Amino acid sequence: MAEINIKSINKSFGDVHVIKDISLDVKSESFTVLVGPSGCGKSTMLRMIAGLEDIDSGSISIDGNIVNDLPPKLRNIAMVFQSYALYPHMTVFDNMAFGLKLEKKSKDEIHERVLEAAKILQIEDYLNRKPKQLSGGQRQRVAIGRAITRKPKVFLFDEPLSNLDAALRVQMRVELAKLHDQLNATMIYVTHDQTEAMTLADDIVVLDEGVISQKGSPMNLYNHPSNIFVAGFIGSPKMNFISAKVTNKNEKEIEINMLDSTNIILNNNNSNHSIGDSVKLGIRPEHILIDNDSDANWEGKVFVVEKLGSGTFLYLEKEGEPLVVEAPGDTRIKVDDIIKIGFDKSKCHLF
Repeated sequence: MAEINIKSINKSFGDVHVIKDISLDVKSESFTVLVGPSGCGKSTMLRMIAGLEDIDSGSISIDGNIVNDLPPKLRNIAMVFQSYALYPHMTVFDNMAFGLKLEKKSKDEIHERVLEAAKILQIEDYLNRKPKQLSGGQRQRVAIGRAITRKPKVFLFDEPLSNLDAALRVQMRVELAKLHDQLNATMIYVTHDQTEAMTLADDIVVLDEGVISQKGSPMNLYNHPSNIFVAGFIGSPKMNFISAKVTNKNEKEIEINMLDSTNIILNNNNSNHSIGDSVKLGIRPEHILIDNDSDANWEGKVFVVEKLGSGTFLYLEKEGEPLVVEAPGDTRIKVDDIIKIGFDKSKCHLF
């Protein structure tokens, strides 16, 4: 398919600088997800790649060709929007065939491409229906099918699942992953849902206020966040952050004080922190050990128990945000219990 190379692009809306000198390479046939909170610039990035927004400076190339001045129809991309954008008076077949008719393809080719896309998406039985006769998931399949029929070099998805209910979102995530494997297409997907990002992506690009905060594979970002923003955004529930102070340090170890005079010694790992520095210790809920007397770092009172079947999340009282601890699904710990916890030192992060 096509590689996308973005070099030093900028975009402002009036006095608001939305995209700030971003450079990004998207590998051919990869599934790249742009993720971040509302207003971080991810949809604007997608629209600039599609040609729906002009860029103020920098360049975008698709398959080695700079497309800055090309209109959307000449970029050989297809975009799927958050709203399905289907023509209500047309059948599913006509909606999927519309772009091909504009390209003046022959009737036989249009028929062949629409049937091929319908088969991939398992909507052959709906080709004669109107959009109002379809469920939300079926409408989104039609919108994706319309993109597939054009056989573009690049697929762009702008939060395509956000209008669906939870069960349908899970189902459509699976369908999109299968679709990527079948088409071997270059896909860029925008979402604010980090679960979608983790389950779909080959590469995740985390955006924060118009800049790339970190880029990498899902598990690399999960296990090795480069800053506190990525650490807090990737993962559900998010990573716990505990205010602490560096009390001692040598080449191999660093000692920090936290949670009412509790000390913990971690591997140094080339830390650039100095004695006396205020830091944040980050640790994920699943890396906190419960009732481990030999290595207990702290004890806290449980004020919420969130049972999810396969696992349970315990919320412990502490100054600031609560400490979230993952426990087995069948745990007998209940509200108002006081439990001892320890930290898996190899999984602690210092920010």
